[in-house]
Amino acid sequence: MVLVAIVLVALNLRLAVAAVSPIFSSLRETFPVSTTQVGLLGTIPVASFALFGTLAAPIGRKLGLEPAIILAMALAVVGQVLRAVSPTMPVFLGWSVLALGGMGMGNVLLPPLVKRYFPDRIGAVTAAYSVGLTVSSAVPPLLALPVARAAGWRVSVGMWAVVGLAAIVPWIAVVARSVAARSHLREILRRAPRADRPALLARSGAAESRLVWRSRLGWALVLTFFANTTGVYVTFAWLPQILADAGLGAAVAGRWLAVFAILGLPAALFAPVLTARMRNPYPLVAGFVACWLVGYLGLWISPAQGTAVWVVLCGIGPGAFPVQLALIGLRTGTAAIASALSGMVQGLGYALAIVGPIGIGLLHQATGTWDAPFVVLVALLVLLLVAAWFACLPTVLGGEPARQRAEAPLVP
Repeated sequence: MVLVAIVLVALNLRLAVAAVSPIFSSLRETFPVSTTQVGLLGTIPVASFALFGTLAAPIGRKLGLEPAIILAMALAVVGQVLRAVSPTMPVFLGWSVLALGGMGMGNVLLPPLVKRYFPDRIGAVTAAYSVGLTVSSAVPPLLALPVARAAGWRVSVGMWAVVGLAAIVPWIAVVARSVAARSHLREILRRAPRADRPALLARSGAAESRLVWRSRLGWALVLTFFANTTGVYVTFAWLPQILADAGLGAAVAGRWLAVFAILGLPAALFAPVLTARMRNPYPLVAGFVACWLVGYLGLWISPAQGTAVWVVLCGIGPGAFPVQLALIGLRTGTAAIASALSGMVQGLGYALAIVGPIGIGLLHQATGTWDAPFVVLVALLVLLLVAAWFACLPTVLGGEPARQRAEAPLVP
């Protein structure tokens, strides 16, 4: 049941991002959209993931991971429904923040949940939910426009809330089943010798946070996450324009963007499993970076010739992302430490990545060419390669004292 619940959550985590851009013209027919609001549509997802991702770890410590993931999905559902009935564009953007915020919390909470329930199957379960992430990015662009034409854009935007409701149901069952067990555990602790209670009932959280924020692993994963995420969002934002500027039509450029998005599926399937089986998965990351580098160089030097090769290689490159997700569980000793590490990596990583699409656009506008933007993108790949060397080292955060502290939050 938990495995199904995890995959259902993953299926929600990109819906609010991917469901809007295909029907943007329909939105403009309903209410006016300013240039600033167009920019916000591209910035809000990363900003919301950063803000709510940072809040997810402390909320998870306060409420418990399972109630926190229910809260995250509830925010996503409410936000999607309310933005579907928005009377103006500012209101639409406001409810989008709520929907994307719930999904941002889900991003952070899934790795520690995998660590808690599947500590000996982290690679396989991470692969399963990475596939869910890819599907949630690829399916809405295929269905959003046909549904909008048949039933209106409001139905097209709001219908994805059903998937969020489906994700909540199994988690409610998990929490309900744990209530009796926790009540029994409290009774055992009540009867335990008084001297044993402080260690058993102590709640920390701060100790795990200090551990990850002071660790080389934490900062290495932040930098790899920042570099990888920035490259992905820049490609989503600007690949059609790059290809259009090279003489390809807008429709052709849009199809290549869809190819780029769907190519994340193979990496999502095998990268986490291989990561779990390798003592040091750095060669895997280096292979992904090499693909991305050749793809960038091809799009830079000859975008109109060999386009298929360059786009395919660029689509393979972000396969380092599921490796990073798997490492959060594989390189931590407990679910509490994994939660703190996930909050740090995804919260700070998404915050740093906010400047990526906007910065690349401004750089292109200032120079009039794509040369300087591609130099920046190649530099990000170098950063990813260097940071990944330290992130992939076979170390584990959390010794025995941290393990004892981390298990304590299971007791209310």
